[in-house]
Order: sequence, then structure tokens, then C-alpha cells
Amino acid sequence: MDKIEVTFTVNEKKVTVKTAPDKPLLDVLREDLLLTGTKQGCRTGECGACTVLLDSKTVNSCLVFAGQMEGREVVTIEGIANGDKLHPLQEALIEEGAVQCGFCIPGIIISAKDLLDKNAEPDEKEIKEALAGNLCRCTGYSKIVKAVQSSAEKIRESADN
Repeated sequence: MDKIEVTFTVNEKKVTVKTAPDKPLLDVLREDLLLTGTKQGCRTGECGACTVLLDSKTVNSCLVFAGQMEGREVVTIEGIANGDKLHPLQEALIEEGAVQCGFCIPGIIISAKDLLDKNAEPDEKEIKEALAGNLCRCTGYSKIVKAVQSSAEKIRESADN
């Protein structure tokens, strides 16, 4: 298949890649742009390991193709921190001991960030619904939910100051 040139924004940086139009965004991120924080899991959109924000909405990057990316905006796990300062979600997951193997965590953070960007005070049910597309084989999710609640509180406090 012929390659196409696609220009889009990743983590606030404009990029241009030459690739097959049917190459999954997941592979473009990992192989072409060397952003390996987004993980490859099932490749069928079931596990959430490859979750990114595409035009401010969560998507499974394994289900989006390079040919669909022209002019779009992507945020990956690498774009969440502010330089060396972790995002409050990242801090809270560490503080709550919610990270075990870490494979699912990038997708969970992206999904949780999407929720908190839209709802500064989610209840437990809303958090669980927001994370429903992210599978974790190591935890019982309770520490992850607690970490999202904790980070929401930190984000609200920092907004008040």
C-alpha cells in the first residue's frame, strides 16, 4: 500500500509522518514517534491499554488509523506531566499504591484525566464508569478509584489557590 503524509499534533507538538493510511495510531505513536508510554494490549479496543485523547476525547488508539489523523490533536501519557512535575493523577496513583505492573496505568490515567477535565467532583460510580474500558489484571480497582478521588481533590484545591 502506498504511504501518505499526515500532519497532526501530539502533546502540543506538530508532527508529520509518512506511513500507510491503515496503520493504527498506536503503531504510529510507538514506532514512528517513539512514544512508547501508550501500551499495546488486545488490538481490538477491549482492554484500554492504548487509550489516548483524540481531539479531547478518549479513544483506543489501536482502532484509529493514520489516514484519519490529518489536522487532529492527540494527547498521550507522555503529554500529561508538566515537565518533571507529575500530573496529580500520576502522583495520587503512586501515593495510593495503585500501581502494580503498570501496564494498564497509562490508559487509566488518560481515561481518568478525561473524566476530571469534564467533572471536577466525580463520585465513585462516575469514576468506575469512566474507567470501565480499562482492564487491569493486577488490582481490584479500589486503590485506583481512591487515587482518582484523591487527585480530583488535589486538582480542585490547586484551582482554588
